[in-house]
Amino acid sequence: MAAMAETGPTQGWQPFVPGIALALALAVAASLLEPLVGRVLPLPALVIALVAGIWLHPLAARPLFAPGLRYCVSRVLRVAVALLGLRVALGDIAALGLASALIVVVGMIATIFAGVGLARFFGLSNAFGTLAGTATAVCGASAALATSSVLPDYKGKEADTVFVIVGVNLLSTVAMLVYPPLAHVLGMDDLMTGVLLGGTIHDVAQVVGAGYSVSETAGAAAVVVKLFRVLLLLPVILAIGYAFARRVQEGPKAKVPVPAFALAFLALCLVNSFAPLDPGAGALYAPLKSAAGFISTWGLLVAMAALGLGTSVTAITRLGWRHVAIVTGTTLVILVVVASGLKFA
Repeated sequence: MAAMAETGPTQGWQPFVPGIALALALAVAASLLEPLVGRVLPLPALVIALVAGIWLHPLAARPLFAPGLRYCVSRVLRVAVALLGLRVALGDIAALGLASALIVVVGMIATIFAGVGLARFFGLSNAFGTLAGTATAVCGASAALATSSVLPDYKGKEADTVFVIVGVNLLSTVAMLVYPPLAHVLGMDDLMTGVLLGGTIHDVAQVVGAGYSVSETAGAAAVVVKLFRVLLLLPVILAIGYAFARRVQEGPKAKVPVPAFALAFLALCLVNSFAPLDPGAGALYAPLKSAAGFISTWGLLVAMAALGLGTSVTAITRLGWRHVAIVTGTTLVILVVVASGLKFA
């Protein structure tokens, strides 16, 4: 499929219906398959939808589906990412403490720069390094999709995005199993273990699984730290958009686009921080938050399905060991930086 540029319904909805329907059907199937697949391998519905979509690419490659799939990977994705802001509350982030927050931020920055540095070392593009570094540093698949939406279009962008999503998910699953005993070996208590898990594991589901496998204390700390990383998605996306816009347009007066979905993410984070504190708004807010969470979850799932449907197996197989080395390298960087910070701070 051609680069998935943003597309709007300028000629009515009819051209978009086949692609959206196909992506939605695959998303529903992935959701139903998740508990069955989980008996053998703990894969989230997002990854099932992605892999199944790649397998069905020959069907989806027909021009009939292209407009709807592009719409899912642009508009639907951005709405879903914006709604993630309702999962973050500033009060929970403040409870982390300054030292833990600084360690996590330093780890994230080091990881993003490591992704770019490793990409240059292995002769790959800055865009792929940024994609790998950001997905590792922030929140896995969601961050990869959000980053891809602000990177300039280039040949192989969809394949790179798919590879990073699959790679960070596999590494997150390994980390979920390996990091808790590693924290014990390092002599960390439950609270420090939770900060380590939340600050280094890529995807939210694996953070929850790893944290609560240790204790309630570790699980709660891991979730809060992970949400802090999700909150930092906004400045990260703005910085990446700024950096690449300057490269493309050149000059100090280059116009830097500010993604509307990133601003919406921040606004909803503020709503989630203060609306529940008001007795009158609290009762109304709970069902609205629940509905928004439902839309966000399914929006991400539909966008992931569409991304897979738009990516061929051939494009994935062209990616070699260097891509694996970069994603693995960024994973090790964030682990080393956060663990070292917690031990020696």
